[in-house]
This record gives sequence, C-alpha cells and structure tokens, in this order.
Amino acid sequence: MKEKEFLKYLSNNNITQEQATLYISRLNEFNKFLEKENSDVDSFPSGEIVKYSDILVEKKSDIVLDFLRALINYANFTKSYDYIIEIIDISESYNAMDNIYQRIAEQHGEKLRDEIFENISIPPLGIHPEKKPEFTKVIMKRLVEKIGEEKTIGLLKPCLHGRPGDIKKDREDFLRLNDIDEFLKLKKQELIERLQKHQKEGTLEFAQYIDDEVIEFIKNTPSISPGIRDGNKIITSKMPYQTKKHIQANDKRLKGFYSCYCPWIRGAIKNGTDKELFSHFCYCSAGYTKKYWDVIFDQPTRVEPIETPLTGGLLCKFTVYIPKEYQK
Repeated sequence: MKEKEFLKYLSNNNITQEQATLYISRLNEFNKFLEKENSDVDSFPSGEIVKYSDILVEKKSDIVLDFLRALINYANFTKSYDYIIEIIDISESYNAMDNIYQRIAEQHGEKLRDEIFENISIPPLGIHPEKKPEFTKVIMKRLVEKIGEEKTIGLLKPCLHGRPGDIKKDREDFLRLNDIDEFLKLKKQELIERLQKHQKEGTLEFAQYIDDEVIEFIKNTPSISPGIRDGNKIITSKMPYQTKKHIQANDKRLKGFYSCYCPWIRGAIKNGTDKELFSHFCYCSAGYTKKYWDVIFDQPTRVEPIETPLTGGLLCKFTVYIPKEYQK
C-alpha cells in the first residue's frame, strides 16, 4: 500500500489526521485478508471486497462503513475504479429498508411496524447484495397482507433512498428555454457530452465505464434521460446500471438484471425468483424520478412506472405527467 502518498492525498482532500489513521488501519486489516488470497490492496481480483465485507457482517463487526469509506478513498487515489464499482454494488440504497421501517411507524403506527418486522432483521451494510431480495420478499408480502397494495405503494412512492444531485442549473435551463422539447434535447446532449468525457478520461458514470458502444446505445434509445415528449407526458427511461453488460447479454433476464439499480430486487431478477416480489416495488424508483421533475416544474408531479425489469421489461421506463400550465 502506498501509505505515505495516500496520507498526503487525504490531507489535500481535507481528511482529518484521526480519520486518515482510521482509514490506514482498515486498509491494513483488509490487506491481511488479501494476503491469504495471494494478493494485496493495490491489486486484487473482482469479488474480494464483497467477500470481505460479508465476513465482517457475519462477525457482527461495526467497521464496515469505515472500511468502505477507506477503500473508496484509496480507489480514487490510485484510480482503481473497478474497486469503486464493487463498493457501489455493496452500498447502493443500503438505507432503503431502514427508511421503510421508519415510514411504516410514521404512517401506520409502531404496532404494525413491529408486526411487519417480527422475527426478521434488516440486512446490514456490507452483506452480499444478492442476498437482499429474500428480505424484500418477506417485508413486501407482509405489508400487502396487512394494509393492501395501494397503501403499500403509498409507502414506496416517495422513494426509499437518496435524492437527485444539484439540479439548480437544470431548473434555470428549463425557465430560460421555456420549451419542454428544447429542454429535453439539451439535457440529452449534455448527457452524451458527459459520457464522452468519462470515456476520454477513463472515469466512471456512477458505477460503469463508458465506451463507443455504450454511447451509441444511449444515443439510439430516445427515452433514456431525460426522456421524450408524448403529448402531455414525458416518457423517460433510466440508463442501465451496467449498460455494456446489458447490451451484450443474450438472455432477457440478464439484460433486466444489468438494467436494474436496486440491490433489494436485482438478485431475484437474476435468479428467476422475481415473481415472488411485490410487482409494484418500482414505485420507489418512480419516486426518485419524481424528485427531479418536482424541482424542474417547481410543483409536485405525477410519475408512474410503465415497465421495469421486475415486470418483464428491459429498461426502467416511467411516465411523467406534465403539469397543465406547461403542456402547451
């Protein structure tokens, strides 16, 4: 491990000495694990991060978050972006079920929440992501049995995790252009330019590398971010989580798996048990899309799933209903 150089990198990025010392400690512990696998923190094969974090969870260790933070800093320092992809697999939406736990209590009372979560524990950060859907199946089944489909959808609609980044500029562009079609065209072009920049620099678009094949796929799929106008609606699709693998997969199920961002259902799509999941779970993802358009239109918007890999689609596709004053 390039310890001295890494410490300098951390200092330059305003990481405290105390935090930096903790990061070094966590990386040294990981390095000891890797030595048994005949590798080290500067070069190790895919799957080792998940394997190690899963071991930490089994030991009921509370250092998983510190370990992942340490490693993502080291990965950025060494430009080892493959590590970051694996870390995102582990950490993406990790707090979603903690949020639904809280939301059930707020909307339906603690008694119901305790009934829903009886004899089952929320999978902690660090567990292998493909183990998570088994938990989702149980919680969703209990919710539908207790409160019905519509109220369960109501819990999911606000999105269980995250929020769009800073989209102040997008709102300003929307007001400046005063034309939805021109706005959609501009944002698509900006996406393409951002992807081209990632390709040139060898950096990641969230959790994936970009190449010509990926860019052509995005260009030739009109609904992918931010979408296309269809009368008083916008049809929008998410860029696949792993676009290259999505393109190259021959199996429809795997194409769906590589499209899906959500670790709480992805594994079930892959292993063919997705029919056991609540089919409307992707209202959560619609809620994430809604947060963007709420800002753009400066008012609550209605967003509905059209199809997702959970319902047999190849992409996560949604309808955004344009507010009346913007429909002309």
